[in-house]
Amino acid sequence: MEGLLVVIGGIVIAIPIAVIYLLISHSGVKSRLAEVEKELTALRLRAGSPAPLESPHRERETQQAPAAPPPAAPAEPAKPASPPPPPAAAVIAARQTASASASADPRPRLQPDWTQRLSAWLMHNWFYAVSALSLALAGLFLVQYGMENGLLPPTARVVAALAFGAVLIGAGEYIRRRFGDGEDTATAYLPSVFSGAGIVSLFGGVLSARLLYDLIGPETALIGMVLVALVALVLGWFYGPLLAAVGVIGAFAAPFVVGGSSDDPTIFYAYFAIIAALGLGIDTLKRWAWVSVLSLGLAYGAGWLLVNGADQTVAAFVAYVFALAVMAVLIPARSVSPDHGGAMLHQMTPTTRPIFPTWLAAGALAATVFALVSTAQEGAAEFGLSVLALSVLAGAWTCWSVRAPALQDQTLLPVAGLGAAVVLVGLDRAPIVTDYLTTYVDAPEAKFPLTVTALVGIGVVLSLLTAWRSLRGGAFAPLWALAAAVIAPGLAVLIEVTWQPATAIGAYPWALHAAALAALMSVMAERFARIDGPEHRLRTAFFVLSTLSCITFALVLILSLAALTAAIAVTVVVAAWLDRKFDLPQMAWFVAAGVVTLGYRLVADPGMVWAVDTGLAEMLLAYGSAFAAMVAGLWLLRPRVAQGRRDEAMLMLDSAAWSFGGILVTLLVYRAISYVLEEDSVGSHWAMGLFATIWFGLALAQVQRMAGRPLLRWLRAGLAAVFALIGLLAVLAATVLTSPLLSDWFGDVAGPPLFNTLAPAYLAPALVLALGVWRIGTLPRLLRLGMTGLAGALGLLWLFCVIRHFWQGTEAMELSYGMGQGELYTYTVALLLAGAGLFYQSMAASSNLMRRAGLAVIGLAVAKVFLVDISGLGGLVRVFSLLVLGLSLAGLAWLDRWAQAKSAAQGDAAD
Repeated sequence: MEGLLVVIGGIVIAIPIAVIYLLISHSGVKSRLAEVEKELTALRLRAGSPAPLESPHRERETQQAPAAPPPAAPAEPAKPASPPPPPAAAVIAARQTASASASADPRPRLQPDWTQRLSAWLMHNWFYAVSALSLALAGLFLVQYGMENGLLPPTARVVAALAFGAVLIGAGEYIRRRFGDGEDTATAYLPSVFSGAGIVSLFGGVLSARLLYDLIGPETALIGMVLVALVALVLGWFYGPLLAAVGVIGAFAAPFVVGGSSDDPTIFYAYFAIIAALGLGIDTLKRWAWVSVLSLGLAYGAGWLLVNGADQTVAAFVAYVFALAVMAVLIPARSVSPDHGGAMLHQMTPTTRPIFPTWLAAGALAATVFALVSTAQEGAAEFGLSVLALSVLAGAWTCWSVRAPALQDQTLLPVAGLGAAVVLVGLDRAPIVTDYLTTYVDAPEAKFPLTVTALVGIGVVLSLLTAWRSLRGGAFAPLWALAAAVIAPGLAVLIEVTWQPATAIGAYPWALHAAALAALMSVMAERFARIDGPEHRLRTAFFVLSTLSCITFALVLILSLAALTAAIAVTVVVAAWLDRKFDLPQMAWFVAAGVVTLGYRLVADPGMVWAVDTGLAEMLLAYGSAFAAMVAGLWLLRPRVAQGRRDEAMLMLDSAAWSFGGILVTLLVYRAISYVLEEDSVGSHWAMGLFATIWFGLALAQVQRMAGRPLLRWLRAGLAAVFALIGLLAVLAATVLTSPLLSDWFGDVAGPPLFNTLAPAYLAPALVLALGVWRIGTLPRLLRLGMTGLAGALGLLWLFCVIRHFWQGTEAMELSYGMGQGELYTYTVALLLAGAGLFYQSMAASSNLMRRAGLAVIGLAVAKVFLVDISGLGGLVRVFSLLVLGLSLAGLAWLDRWAQAKSAAQGDAAD
């Protein structure tokens, strides 16, 4: 048995030695073959034949070759010719000529990226990687084999692994000193192969002493790993990048190859952090960027594998990923304060790119933030650690960006991660949230829970830090001020939406948090107003907006539905007053947001259903205050409009004033009719008409706002289409389903002739559409024609229903009852009067469209007389009908000729 083991051991040792011998001999053959190719190329050049195409690998060698001086021209022709240049010189000269012609070529060349370069290197040198792998595994399996077979005591096994690693490092150093390590030598990459495998064997020996045999304590193991890492760092300074790759990959793989178990697996995080620092250290000395990428990628991967296999190490994992992000910034900068300059990530263009350390910091920070957000849901302690780590990272990047401006936009990552952690924990109803919400359920005498208060406090600290960063100045100082104005209130809003802390501590204590934030933002507004002066109000405006938002947030928590709507309306007026008083154009943002919020509350939440069911006083408070606020805002901003500013805010206020006022009047009409009828008439013809009136008004408000910001044009067009469709459905219900002409289901007309429920059913939506055509000058032509046609049709329907109600009464409104002579004659007179009115108005407004509409109505009256009246009327009524028609047409014809003559005379005078 022992003889067999000796034979197997000999084979294991002989394999790498044989591979090395083959590599050296192969390198010699390659070098000799290269010399033959050079001589052959020189002979071809002297014979006048073109040189063969150079491979990319040989072209790089040519670019690194020293430039030979050009041959001097002979001074005297009588002198004998100089001997021909040696083949190597001829080859170099020919390659210089080719290189010069290539550089003169104006066509750009695509440079291969690092993946292409790495694959090309592995294609030509894969045997070095295999050799390094076999040597590294030999050292690791030496320990494992001794453990499995009990050949040596534990101490001897560890010493053997360490000795094997030292021998490999010594062999690599000997080869480097004796034969060199350059790419042009026969021993290229061999020193890196031996030394890299030796480093891996040393790491494996230290880990085995700690994890497998418990020969040393965690402190000694950590010191040993640090010493091995320092040795690798020193060797990486003298050797090529292959040593760094072998050392880093082998060091990360060593714990998984060695195997075993440990009562305290958290030591692995320290070990992986040391290896990552080793890779980053090599990069900062030699500027091999891919070493840092490789080190951090393996470090995050190893950390994920470890935390998924050992749940009790979540806290250590949080500290580990936090350390990786910090190291990725500080080690490349070689300082405790980074100095990353150049472009930021969001400033990248085809001609401007951030430097590699900036990319490295962003990648590490993004990976760390993702890891921290993922672990925040594990438990209360883990949530606290993750939130603390995210907050510290946000504060660190905020402070570091003073001297490292390229890191400024990366601060958004930990801030967004903090908000994401709060939201995910709240939505998932993690234990920390349920414990908070049930604080007083089982123990009413429990102390006041401070979890939410602490989170708001973290937001306050970050707001103060970003405000300090804004005070440091710079091109992005306004954006830092915006962040300071948003972070703390935004975090509080996220907590309210997902945690709902008022259910645990009450509305008033939670509203005090918002009031405290409002006070803080008002203090910041005063400070920045004092510093910036009246010339620069942008940063001050941010904090004023934040103050108003925090006040609104506090009011939302404590006020009733109607009072809250009134309070929001008051804040809109205050924003307009601040703009007028201090010239703060950013207040238009709050005004626009306030208008949208008020519109949502008036229509949806609590909405029109609440307005119908609640008391009249509350309805008037909500809708009346909103309408009054829009009118007051228009009046306050009028001086700014005279200066050619605040167009967007005025557009929002103007459209909202008309729509809010229309909703208020419509609801008052609805409540008045319902009060008089003393019945539930939601499905009646007049209720559907009023419903259509409201939605048509809202659609017209969105159409009017389409003249504002182009970015919101499609959104507003979509909302206008949805609102208009709802209004059309309501009109269809009023004219078909609940029409008094077609059915008696909610179709009874209430009220005296002319002033009855037919007006809100058909005349009200017609008037809203006509008003929109008259007011909004930016309507497309087809939309204007459609609105005019629908308004005219609804107006004619109202007129028809009014006449029929006058002659038939409420009981006989259905068309199945037929028509009398007086009713038929009244329809004719009404059509003639309507056509004449449209015709006259077209002359006053010089509108061909209105003139054509009048002619259409008159034509309809003519058709009715000849098709209906002649057969339906009798006696003198028929005579009078034809007489009135003839006289009316004659008068209209004279009026048309007179208008055309007057128009022509005005045209000649103008010429």
